[in-house]
Amino acid sequence: MVFIDADAEIRVRRPSAHRGGRSRFISGKSRINAMKALVVTDERGRPLFCGEVRAGSVADITQARDAGLVDLLADTIGLQILADAGYQGLAAQTYGQVVTPPRKRRGKRLEHLQWLMAHHEAARFAHSSARIPVEHGIAHLKNWRALARHHTRRSNLPDTIRAIAVLLTDQQATHHTKALALPVLAA
Repeated sequence: MVFIDADAEIRVRRPSAHRGGRSRFISGKSRINAMKALVVTDERGRPLFCGEVRAGSVADITQARDAGLVDLLADTIGLQILADAGYQGLAAQTYGQVVTPPRKRRGKRLEHLQWLMAHHEAARFAHSSARIPVEHGIAHLKNWRALARHHTRRSNLPDTIRAIAVLLTDQQATHHTKALALPVLAA
């Protein structure tokens, strides 16, 4: 199973005044000037893909479509991607390969069916609990000083993110092999 998210929002410098496209970088989620990267991790939170950096105002599903995720999944069999609610339309386009949480229940239509509401909330909770590795992968990326706030040109950010993702993958692989090499102490 693979996990995907585009919540890796990195604060960037605001475009100068009287320039076109100044409002493109304002993220609707956190109301800051940001760019976000599409991050794909494995079940242990190690980044498999980190790229497709777009302006903060682009929706998650649009970013995934532009990255070619739908075309990629059309050519693969047996791959499932666990995604958050921002990717809800991709499940129909990819024949169920993108798994999103059940939609949030609105209104008072099903209040009288408590068991159904409890089952629905349990399914949403289980889905969000299963997605913890991708959130950890994004957090590990953001721990790097260069991505805490990007002070240089916005055009350099995609290369910076990819370089840090490679370093992070190498660091996690080295840490894993060192952990395997440690002798087991008998109690």
